[in-house]
Amino acid sequence: MGPEQTLDLSREQANYLFNVMRLGPGAEVALFNGRDGEWAASVAEAGKRGGVLRCVRQTAPLLLPPDLWLLFAPIKKARTDFIVEKAVEMGAARIMPVQTEFTNSERIRQDRLQAHAVEAAEQCGGTFVPEVTDLHRLDRVLADWPDGRRLIFADEGAVGRSALLPDLVAADADQQVQGSGWAILIGPEGGFSQAERDRLRGLPFVHPIALGPRILRADTAAVAALTLFQSSLGDWR
Repeated sequence: MGPEQTLDLSREQANYLFNVMRLGPGAEVALFNGRDGEWAASVAEAGKRGGVLRCVRQTAPLLLPPDLWLLFAPIKKARTDFIVEKAVEMGAARIMPVQTEFTNSERIRQDRLQAHAVEAAEQCGGTFVPEVTDLHRLDRVLADWPDGRRLIFADEGAVGRSALLPDLVAADADQQVQGSGWAILIGPEGGFSQAERDRLRGLPFVHPIALGPRILRADTAAVAALTLFQSSLGDWR
């Protein structure tokens, strides 16, 4: 983006701005594209099926979240939407739905979830929209795991233990892993299978944690784990 640069609106965008929000020529709106921060723009043309915005000035720099991925097993539609929205609000850099042995949903609408991510970024005043990937099998994701990235495994089998983040801060302080990125894994409504738990606990890059003394719903667990990470290792410190 840059001063005087113009942007053609899609039919859906034009409908929202001109029919829902009742904006007209000369009105000012905020724009962001995930690369150039936030820009103030004015409505140059307004029509029923389209329109044009003109960039005026930059109003905020690009604010990148920590290098944190959220992996989660899709659940019911509304709750899956909730997880994506809250992950964006709380600062995930990438959102990855994964298929586990007990995952109830065998497919997702990646385009719909990506649209929810855009809406969430708009609502919270963010200037970055994380990618929402398509659904991948957890075993294949683990087999192709990138070197250096640590995985925080929210293990429902650890419920009741007092130590929530036993070694994450110490691991982050290790110069060998600084800057290598993190990920959080949240299971499905039925939890992980024993085989999955055994495999995860046997991987060197996995850090099992407890999320308190009670078993949380999957959508609640995602918010709790993101909160713990951001307050201990992320950009809330």
